[in-house]
Amino acid sequence: MQMSEVRVRFAPSPTGNLHVGGARTCLFNWLFARSMGGKLILRIEDTDPARFQEGSVGQIIRSMKWLGLDWDEGPEVGGPCEPYFQSQRTEIYQKYLQQLLDEGKAYYCFCTPEELEAQRAIQRERKQPFRYPRTCRNLSKEEVERRIAAGEPHSIRFKIPTSGHLRVNDIIHGRMDFDLTQFDDFVIAKTNGTPTYNFAVVIDDHLMGMTHVLRAEEHIPNTPKQILLFQALGFEVPEFGHMSMILAPDRSKLSKRHGAQSVEEFQALGYLPEALLNYLTLLGWSPEGNQEIITKEETVKQFDMNKMSHKGAVYDIKKLYWINGQYLNSLPLERIAKDAEPFFVAAGLITEEWLQEEANRNYLSHLVDVVRVRVKTLQEIVDASTYFFRDFAEYDEKGVRKFFTPEGIAQLEICRSRVAAQEAFDEASLETLYNTLAEEAGIALGKVIQPSRLALSGRTVTPGMFDMMVLLGKEKTLARMDQAIAYGKGLERA
Repeated sequence: MQMSEVRVRFAPSPTGNLHVGGARTCLFNWLFARSMGGKLILRIEDTDPARFQEGSVGQIIRSMKWLGLDWDEGPEVGGPCEPYFQSQRTEIYQKYLQQLLDEGKAYYCFCTPEELEAQRAIQRERKQPFRYPRTCRNLSKEEVERRIAAGEPHSIRFKIPTSGHLRVNDIIHGRMDFDLTQFDDFVIAKTNGTPTYNFAVVIDDHLMGMTHVLRAEEHIPNTPKQILLFQALGFEVPEFGHMSMILAPDRSKLSKRHGAQSVEEFQALGYLPEALLNYLTLLGWSPEGNQEIITKEETVKQFDMNKMSHKGAVYDIKKLYWINGQYLNSLPLERIAKDAEPFFVAAGLITEEWLQEEANRNYLSHLVDVVRVRVKTLQEIVDASTYFFRDFAEYDEKGVRKFFTPEGIAQLEICRSRVAAQEAFDEASLETLYNTLAEEAGIALGKVIQPSRLALSGRTVTPGMFDMMVLLGKEKTLARMDQAIAYGKGLERA
């Protein structure tokens, strides 16, 4: 494997859905790999059965595919470094654990959980951070062998140098210095023999040829531990880059109370993958000229890791909402209509069978085209379209008070009569008709249109009214005008 080739990885743990933080990490690794002509490796870090969630791997993969973030090696793709699931690499880890033990760079620890908790209590009382007191670091070979033979439970710890500093040149944060006296001899294999995170990732990053490790800022404390392991095993150390945290609008830690966070949640709410990717791109990186709408292909051409911000990126759902609206209106109609279909089906407005008819698909496409200019998500397209499929008996209360006055109902009756007599039923003809009515009455066009808009939709805000009339068709348009006139006259009598 040529180390000159850029190789990065996205290595999620299957503990739940792919959230925005993980998606952003994946995205920036993908952008870096594509901009450098390198490869992205997908690795599943599933060594902790207690946190494993059934179906999580499939969900992560589906979310990556939906976002359009492909990988060059990993599950479903294969590659020269298989297997790409850590749970299937246990024998590989054992080899390197034994190497560290044989070279005196790691040791067996027989301290029980109770003994460790007692040490923690003492250090808490002294208001000191917990550090393992290296109780088992210098046990004789004979004692170690005797205790293992006796079946005593044990973990394996890595020997941290007792003095000195470690300097890291982080791609994003720059120079970082770590005092090694602040680290304890951390566990690299648990009592059940399972390797810990810090150990397994070092072995995998080496064997899979990682040239760069690009991940979230929360991993900075792990970096010196991993570099020491790379060095102890004689491995080449990759370059590290830690992306800034995603913060809530109040700059607190992002949590579920701040709204949707997983990729699947955004998909279910009717966001588009292009919009979510665009938004995540702007969380910690800025394109040239403060461009806000940028495709992933354009980003690849501009991408430079050196331009990543080291400051926390603020999560702003309103910005994502606005970006989604831009894509909703700029992407091809055929694509948006297709993406909207499942939302119409889920709302019970149409069925899969209904969609089998070409005329129905064309109708839905026309409807989506008319509605999408006023909304920001696929779900909102459906919400704004219900009256095209379902009749209604209630009207917007404020609209009724404002537009279903005696004068408004009288105007609506005139409109109904002239629409009934109208032969051509297209947008241009209807617009001409309403303009003529406004001129004849000597009133603003809006005063003629609004009673009709409320009559046809039950709402005061809709797509263009003449588009709406054509979509409803002449028969339904007249029927709804009749219903509204009767409703309005009933108000007068009351």
